[in-house]
Amino acid sequence: MASGGPPLSVTFYGVRGSTPCSCDANARYGGNTSSVVVEAPGAPPILLDLGTGLRLYGESLPRDEPLRAVALVTHLHWDHVQGLPFFGPVLRPGSRLEVYSPPPGCGMTLKQAFHQSMRPPYFPVDLSTLRGEISFCEIRQGRFEVGDVSVGVIPICHLGPTAGYRLDWHGRSIVFIPDHQQPCDGGTEVDPAVLELARGADLLIHDAQYTAEEFEVKADWGHSTVEYAVNVAERAGVGTLALFHHDPAHSDDFVDHLAMEARAACRTRSLDILAAREGLRLVIDRHPGGNAPAPPIVRVATDLCPR
Repeated sequence: MASGGPPLSVTFYGVRGSTPCSCDANARYGGNTSSVVVEAPGAPPILLDLGTGLRLYGESLPRDEPLRAVALVTHLHWDHVQGLPFFGPVLRPGSRLEVYSPPPGCGMTLKQAFHQSMRPPYFPVDLSTLRGEISFCEIRQGRFEVGDVSVGVIPICHLGPTAGYRLDWHGRSIVFIPDHQQPCDGGTEVDPAVLELARGADLLIHDAQYTAEEFEVKADWGHSTVEYAVNVAERAGVGTLALFHHDPAHSDDFVDHLAMEARAACRTRSLDILAAREGLRLVIDRHPGGNAPAPPIVRVATDLCPR
């Protein structure tokens, strides 16, 4: 495939952290938890996390067709996996979902952990009753292929085993780090492995849950401030930063304010910053015109909740 081939698309179906939250104050950014879908020619759909927004993605698909997809799950906290039993395609015979995630520890395999969390009395039916086929693959770090997409994985500092992912496809790149423990002293140091994972990425989707004031109270809760997300993006030289994992207490207007502050604080003129919201679809494409190679650009293709 030529380097200027079809675009790579990224659609946000859930952008909140910690817990789903639905109210008038956050209707524009949405109240569903971590769920992002990457679509690339030559690869099955790649689901980044399985939060409650996954149900919305399932509703967008044909109801009478099985689905083959790959899920890259960062970790097994509820806000990142609760959408799985509500994902319509896994209720259909013939569907196949391959789930990759770090092993959970606690003496359990990845498969056991999913089955433990989705069975009575915690959930009315057992995961094994879903009619589609779900397979589980434990991965801590390394690189593997999903069709034409090359996936890199590294451990991320958070509460419990957590992964960050990089997707590379024909010169375009996406990095997904929705939960990332900033240094508890509020410092700006970044794990060199994180910087290497994000180096030169076209799109970095990064934890931006707290303000600096909130972080003072919740410094060891496993997350980042908006300023720290900008720091990671600047130091890694990424093209676009999507602020993600919004705190459930943050209203739409407050997220707008945080995004504005992030842009004002950014010292790298080439870095674009946006706050992720449900219904936002980004496309990583090539600059139009000319035959010379050009760097990819990230543009908005669809926004169901324009500001």
